[in-house]
Amino acid sequence: MSYIQMLMVLARWRARAIVLLLLMFLANMAVQAQSLPAEVSRAWSNTGLPDTSLSMVIEEVGGARLAALGSSDLKNPASVMKLLTTWSALSELGPDFVWRTTFLMDANAVVNDNGGLSGPLYLRPSGDPLFLLQDLWRLMRELRLRGITEISDIVIDRSKFGDIAINPDDFDGKGDRPYNASPDILMVGFGAVRLVFTPDINRQRWRAFVDPPIAGVKIDSNVRYRSGSCRSGPQVSSETITAGDQVSFRISGEATGSCGEFDLYRLAFSQSDFAAKALKSMWTELGGQMTGTVKEGPIAPDAVPLAAHESPPLAEVIRVVNKSSNNVMTRVLLLTLASELGQRPATVEGGVQRVLQTLNSQGIETNGVVIENGSGLARRSRISADQVAKMLQVAWRSPAMPEYVSSLAILGTDGTLRRRLRGDARGYAHMKTGALRDSRAIAGYVLSQSGKRYVFVSLVNNPQAFKARDFENQVVDWLISR
Repeated sequence: MSYIQMLMVLARWRARAIVLLLLMFLANMAVQAQSLPAEVSRAWSNTGLPDTSLSMVIEEVGGARLAALGSSDLKNPASVMKLLTTWSALSELGPDFVWRTTFLMDANAVVNDNGGLSGPLYLRPSGDPLFLLQDLWRLMRELRLRGITEISDIVIDRSKFGDIAINPDDFDGKGDRPYNASPDILMVGFGAVRLVFTPDINRQRWRAFVDPPIAGVKIDSNVRYRSGSCRSGPQVSSETITAGDQVSFRISGEATGSCGEFDLYRLAFSQSDFAAKALKSMWTELGGQMTGTVKEGPIAPDAVPLAAHESPPLAEVIRVVNKSSNNVMTRVLLLTLASELGQRPATVEGGVQRVLQTLNSQGIETNGVVIENGSGLARRSRISADQVAKMLQVAWRSPAMPEYVSSLAILGTDGTLRRRLRGDARGYAHMKTGALRDSRAIAGYVLSQSGKRYVFVSLVNNPQAFKARDFENQVVDWLISR
């Protein structure tokens, strides 16, 4: 046989091998689709979406798999990605982990007879993701109780985290929305101001004010007062106008007075600028005086603690994260993982590596997993239903299972599931949802009326992914009825 003839034979065998592999792949896909329970198959067919857009797993907790379709395919999970970050934090840091935010002063500093503190006031934040305005108020009140009425500079130590600030406009151009907030070592009230609208029934108009009352922030309100019974919430839109250090929120639309007060949350400044302004504003509200500035810098090694605030334990924090799907809290949680497990200053990349290492150590295969920022508010995130289901199975067998499951939204009751299947199905599932422009996802645990518990993961990527909502509801309802 000549050399050319040998090449021709090899080419024919190669072509046959490719055809055979293609037929095997198609046959496997067909078998997988045909093996779906009739209820699941019908629910999926009703979406009109192609099978390739779905990565799904349904299996008993600790038991057999009931159904799967594209289960190993990598998809963008949207906010279901938060399950990985919160589970890793719970596994590594423990349910009782807390963050401390501390005011300190120089070891030789004194408070004079007029209440003036000699030397700077130091502030050491630790990345508390749930440090609210009322927490800052209580912490500063502790200073007043110690006789301090006048301070010069406030020096904030930001060394625990690296350069982790983001531009809130980058994701979708809506940089004033709290879901786009940047992470920060000192995040006060998520960095958002509250725009409050109170009905003035006698004058048939809306009164508006900003909370906290920060210099340079105002509301330009054109909200029409609507009389009559309360049948729907406020129909308003907002525009943010920034000019230097001045921010104006132009609010227009209408709202019914009998519905009562309503509010909007918006970002006005960077996290660091907002924290500085909140510190000054709150200190003045408490009757204090400030003669210096808020700035970044190191804390003296021998500095003495004056007052400290401890966050709620991690088990409570991840409840807020998962039930309300809070993006910036998740980002800070990812950075906390990096910093608490050895990386100083902490980076997003370091946090991602800690999550992957944690999952791998638990026997969860992470090949192909892409964790862009830990929150799921990202276009490049990728994971498969198989990988999410495996993690949920591992979590169920863990001593931390009760804390983890209780962090998920309860069907028809709270969080992002409060309006889903509120009839007889209410309370039968603990799950995390996710939604982006081309992605829809749900994952968690479903309890059947017979007492069995199931893991259900559905990740859909398609320009019409929103059609998967009814599919999710029908599968959950079917599992409950089993």
